[in-house]
Amino acid sequence: MRAKGISYDTGFVKNGANSRKRFDPDAVGRELRIIRDDLHCTAVRIMGGDPDRIEVAAAHAADLGLEVWFSPYPLELTAEEMLALFADCAERAERLRRRGAEVVFVAGAELSLMNPGFLPGDSTDERVAALRRPGGVREQIGEASARVNEFLGTAVRLVRESFGGKVTYASVPLEQVDWTPFDIVSMDLYRSAEIADRFADGVRGLVAQGKPVAITEFGAAGYQGAGERGARGLEIVEYDDNGPVRLNGVYARDEPGQAAYVRELLEAFDAGGVDSTFVFTFALHDHVHRPDGDPRDDLDLASYGIVKVYEDRLGATYPDLPWEPKAAFAALAAYYRG
Repeated sequence: MRAKGISYDTGFVKNGANSRKRFDPDAVGRELRIIRDDLHCTAVRIMGGDPDRIEVAAAHAADLGLEVWFSPYPLELTAEEMLALFADCAERAERLRRRGAEVVFVAGAELSLMNPGFLPGDSTDERVAALRRPGGVREQIGEASARVNEFLGTAVRLVRESFGGKVTYASVPLEQVDWTPFDIVSMDLYRSAEIADRFADGVRGLVAQGKPVAITEFGAAGYQGAGERGARGLEIVEYDDNGPVRLNGVYARDEPGQAAYVRELLEAFDAGGVDSTFVFTFALHDHVHRPDGDPRDDLDLASYGIVKVYEDRLGATYPDLPWEPKAAFAALAAYYRG
């Protein structure tokens, strides 16, 4: 692999609310230094819905010599709102690139699932449900892909008006993306039990298209059996309008399982000729670790973060930061170091 990366969450914005309540630029810089020095990453995907926060984190990463994947992540936005977000972020990414940083612009992620106008449904849950109906994928995939490609064509032209670096899009497998206007083929790709037997072939198929391939998202939640669910690990969480509330049952913690999943997929991507990988994710700030109460309140079990985030204490390994590494942290560090 050329670029050894991880995603860094600056806060996802949905209906005006930010999933990351605390955003201290000094702590962000400290965490990105840990990502470079302790995880041995060479690249970081800076994700979020607030352009100011993305720019702050991206500047820290660039100052550390990391390759920056500038990744605005729209949630439940209209096409016009998404284009305005991309235009703003493209200007910020170009300012960073002109300072000498290596910057890739990621023009959104999983648009058909995360935003209206591509699939039926007024929310991500409704759109996913529409796909899961018998024949749902076959019924929806062609029209949804056409809409995604039409939007992306407009978005890429808009981004390139301000940004002079490489451009990509974090797709999902069901979107039949036309990669012609992009420099890099990128996909959020998880191995679930249903596709485990053909996962390696799928990776090789992506690489065979001829352009560099990035896996912009992969990983597992931290409970027993989560790896078999792949991207559906968060389905054990109950949410309200303000975010995650509790788990829907009692689950066994399995940090070694999460670590093994990350390591196995890195091996598969390396073997398949992938150019860049971004583990999802460093921390998921609204899925906090609560070890002392009702097991259903320990939201970290469903988190894809390689660190567990506290809401009321500091960690032991890094005593100035409110989180503690999981087994996947050590596994990723060992793989990237090697």
